[in-house]
Amino acid sequence: MSNIRRANTEESKGKQKGNKVAEVPEHLLKRARERRDALSGASPSTDAAGTTANLPTEAPENKPAASAPVANAPLVSGPPPPPPDSAYVVAAKTRKKIPFWAMATLGLLPLWAFLYLLAVRPQEKTVAGPLAIGAGIYGSCAGCHGADGAGGAGRILYQGEVLKTFPKIEDMLNFVYNGSQQFVSAGLAIYGDPDRTGGPHAPLSFNGNPMPQQGEKHGGGLTETEILGVVCHVRYVISGADPQSQEWKSEYDHWCSPESEIFAGLRTGAVNFDNIAETYTAMPDAPKHVGTDPRP
Repeated sequence: MSNIRRANTEESKGKQKGNKVAEVPEHLLKRARERRDALSGASPSTDAAGTTANLPTEAPENKPAASAPVANAPLVSGPPPPPPDSAYVVAAKTRKKIPFWAMATLGLLPLWAFLYLLAVRPQEKTVAGPLAIGAGIYGSCAGCHGADGAGGAGRILYQGEVLKTFPKIEDMLNFVYNGSQQFVSAGLAIYGDPDRTGGPHAPLSFNGNPMPQQGEKHGGGLTETEILGVVCHVRYVISGADPQSQEWKSEYDHWCSPESEIFAGLRTGAVNFDNIAETYTAMPDAPKHVGTDPRP
C-alpha cells in the first residue's frame, strides 16, 4: 500500500508541476500506468486511453526539410552517334524501289521481241501449182535468157516482151514444146503473133541461135505439165502479167492457178496438148488448140 501511496503522491506532484515540466519520458509514464493498473486491478486499455487523453500534447517541431544531397556522380555518356550517310547511300535509301512485277515483265521481253519480229517480218509468198513447178525448171533456161529474163544467148523475156510475142498462152506452149528448129523444118517463117508490135519473130532470127525443143515427142526432156509450169512462170513472174487484171485473169485461172483444171488434168494424164481444146469446150473462155506439132 505504501507503494500505491507513493505512486499517487508522485502523480499528484507531477500534475502540480505540469506547468513546469516541459516533457516527461513516455516510457516512465507507461511503466507507472502499468504498475498502477496491476495494483488496482483496472483494465489497462481503459485507463491507458484516459491517461493518454489527459497527457499534454507535444507541439510538433517545425524543422526545416533537409535538402537532398547533390550527388557528384560522374555523368555516364551513351555510345557516340553514327556518322551521317554519304550522298549515294541516302539516294539509294530514298529512291523508289522496283516493283516485283517488273522482273516478270523484263523476263518476258525476249519472248515479246521474238513475237514482234515474227509480226513485222514480211510474209513469204507461197507459190503453188504450175508457178511452183516452173520456178524450179526455169533455172535451166536462165543460162540463155538470164535469171531475170534480160536475155543473152536467147531472147529477152522480161518487161512484157514475151506477152507481145505470145498474146495467147496456147501459141507459146506449142513453140516451147517444138522448138525453133521444128518450125524451120515445117516451113513456118514466123512464130507467135504475126501482128506483134515491132514486127513478128522468125525462127533462128536472134543471133542465129535456135530455141531447143522441150517436148518429149521431139526428144525434149520436159513433160507437158512441166512445160506448162515454165511457161506460166515466164509469163506471170518474168514478163510481169498481172493475174488479177481483166486482161490476164481468165488465162491465169484456166492455166496457171493452183486450182487450174487443165493443170490437174495434165498431171493425172487425163488430157494432153493434143486434146485440151476438145476436152474443155464447155469451160468459159475455152482453151484453144495447143498441139505437139508446129503450127502457125
